Amino acid sequence: MGSAPQLSNISSRRLTIRTANAERISIGHLLVDNCLFSEAAVAIIDYVVAGGSPAYVITPNAQHVVSLDDDMRLRKIYRSADLVVPDGISLVLASRMFGRHIRERIAGVDLFQRLCALAAERGLRVFLLGGRSGAAERTAVELKRRWPKLQIDNYCPPMDFEESPDETKRVADAVLSFQPHLLFVAFGAPKQERWIFEQGLRLGPVVSIGVGGSFEMVSGIVPRAPLWLQRLGCEWLHRLCREPRRMWRRYLIGNVRFCIIILQQTIRKSVLTAFTGILRKQSFAAELLDPDVRTKIQELTDSLRDLSSDSPRLTSERHVHGL
Repeated sequence: MGSAPQLSNISSRRLTIRTANAERISIGHLLVDNCLFSEAAVAIIDYVVAGGSPAYVITPNAQHVVSLDDDMRLRKIYRSADLVVPDGISLVLASRMFGRHIRERIAGVDLFQRLCALAAERGLRVFLLGGRSGAAERTAVELKRRWPKLQIDNYCPPMDFEESPDETKRVADAVLSFQPHLLFVAFGAPKQERWIFEQGLRLGPVVSIGVGGSFEMVSGIVPRAPLWLQRLGCEWLHRLCREPRRMWRRYLIGNVRFCIIILQQTIRKSVLTAFTGILRKQSFAAELLDPDVRTKIQELTDSLRDLSSDSPRLTSERHVHGL
């Protein structure tokens, strides 16, 4: 494996959280940044302090990979993210099946708390949006207790608020009035990622991050797994045991689907590796001169080019939205 990727690129003409040479690992339709927890936190804060344009960070797990398998629009949103860090241990294990090694799991709830600590040190404003009723407010109180200098505010809209123009405006007004540097959105995946891209980026925070159930854990509404379970990568089992009715479909059915996706990807990669190996040996040298074959190869090349350009096209949508 090569040297560790450098995430922050503050001195460049166009500020970015992820540099062009950062290592990324494909898991299903997800591209994960292979970075350390400390690198990700510092890169995000440096980007905010440097005054970067609105950006967003995703903290995926196996559930996200399953959602991406069914949703083309969601794939484009994820590919356009400015940083993607592996929240789930399943992503770390899956990378090893492909001969790659994600360096460590970066739990979204831990990243959330670390960024709040750094924000308090640097005088940055933090806004908490969403979560269960009362969770954001209790989390704000707890974070303020830990770091008294932290500038923090919160708002928890009702369920299905996006269906109400008045409530949608209240959410926007709450964020705009506080002008946060960091916006943490807890609507659950993939709703929070859709909202960040379609609405949140317009509201002016420098970095928005989807954090799922982090508010409930930090506030103590939902106890987090013991540290030894976290280190074993079995935090999901703790949540399943505590909330079986809410979590059984995600972890039992969802994890089976995730395994199938990874198995299929492993097979496809093996086939592609074998095929490219044959081409390198020029076993089909004569056939490759055939005009019909060359036309089909060109069509395949154009298709791959279109796929790789999804992110730039989606990034351009930010400018259409007025960002």
